Amino acid sequence: MKEDVKRQMENKMGRFIALEGIDGSGKSTQIRLLAERLRQEKIPCYTTMEPTAAPVGSLIRQVLTGRIEMDNKVIAALFVADRLDHLLNQVDGIWPKVQAGTTVLTDRYYFSSYAYQSVDMPMDWVIQANEESRKILRPTVTVFIDVSPATAIGRIIKSRASLELFEEQSRLEAVRDRYLEAFRRTADTERVVIVDGERSINEIAEEIWEQIGCYF
Repeated sequence: MKEDVKRQMENKMGRFIALEGIDGSGKSTQIRLLAERLRQEKIPCYTTMEPTAAPVGSLIRQVLTGRIEMDNKVIAALFVADRLDHLLNQVDGIWPKVQAGTTVLTDRYYFSSYAYQSVDMPMDWVIQANEESRKILRPTVTVFIDVSPATAIGRIIKSRASLELFEEQSRLEAVRDRYLEAFRRTADTERVVIVDGERSINEIAEEIWEQIGCYF
């Protein structure tokens, strides 16, 4: 893990920061603020998210909004395919960007699959299915914004007219538990920072910078 970070620094590669959390945790806001901070520091950065806007990601979004119904195993496989395209797409793949020295901030990466898809199938299967993505590009650091499912559902209801697939409190409780289990399982190979997401937006942003600023 430390060798991966050291290698990135020595090769002048960009950093790769993944923000994770259950729906309603505030990831999108914190990515925007972190990108602003990096630009103030004159660090080139690129923001992105999963599922992507590419063809496979667009199909996933139709499933999440209820326009298309699919078995959860199929959904898990679609996330694997979308993630690989996210990495390797010749137009805007993030692996070439990191190699070229750009810092990439992503709203969700493979820990989201570990947490969300393992509610319906063994986590070992989900981890193995995402192994190729992990081999291609492992995050410099993963930031998990931790909020209670009750807080998350309250935020979602206030911000949107309807809920998406997986956005119910009991489901989010199970997802949060699996995030924490995944972090324990991968403690030897992944660098994860857990941030209390129940505070003000600015307090969260400051702690994120305190935790990851050392990588720049």
